[in-house]
Amino acid sequence: MVARRVAKSKYRRILLKLSGEALQNREKGLSIDPEIVTGIATRIKRVADTGVQIALVVGGGNIFRGTLGEARGIDRTTGDYMGMLATTINGLALHNAFERAGLPARVQTAIEMNKVAEPFILKRALRHFEKGRVVIFTGGTGNPFFSTDTAAALRASEISADVLMKATKVDGVYSADPVADPTATLYRRVSYREALNRSLRVMDATAFSLCMENHIPIIVFNFFKPGTIERAVAGREVGTLVTD
Repeated sequence: MVARRVAKSKYRRILLKLSGEALQNREKGLSIDPEIVTGIATRIKRVADTGVQIALVVGGGNIFRGTLGEARGIDRTTGDYMGMLATTINGLALHNAFERAGLPARVQTAIEMNKVAEPFILKRALRHFEKGRVVIFTGGTGNPFFSTDTAAALRASEISADVLMKATKVDGVYSADPVADPTATLYRRVSYREALNRSLRVMDATAFSLCMENHIPIIVFNFFKPGTIERAVAGREVGTLVTD
């Protein structure tokens, strides 16, 4: 197989927000499918080979989601902590796949669990970037009632990421739900203010506010289409760009 060439990165440092569902295989009944995780690692290694520094925040919805637990009798705080632990399980799976692909990586978690991951320490994370390592941030913000979108926006702000790339199952931000409304319009570029005025669902309100206040562009794109993240990192038009 001929390796796909990737254009030089437009960005110095990116943060990729990946949902936990991206790791699962519903048909096989697997919360974490090793083949899928290996494929993700291969794609991210191609991006890393362009010289861009990569941080990654992964969700835990493939294992447990706090809001769903609350509906079934688990109090919200406990459920959210369970969800944070689920993100660390996913982070460890990705770490293993990265290392097997020849891409050095480290897992940092907002909830200390020193046997399996480093605690989140900003200066240590920045040092990992300098050494060419991918840093996987797990454990959310370390606090209940905050989503992994908010964790992604927070970490992107802390590490001074040039862009936050939100991986989704749709092609970008639409005027309405494209599944329910086939006439929905895909926005290629929209300002923060326009997104607020039109009530566009980019990220949750807290996450969106953090990005807006810290002037971090957001690219919302379909991660499952081959080549999308590679094109996005190269600065080509992919999905929806939300910016000043």
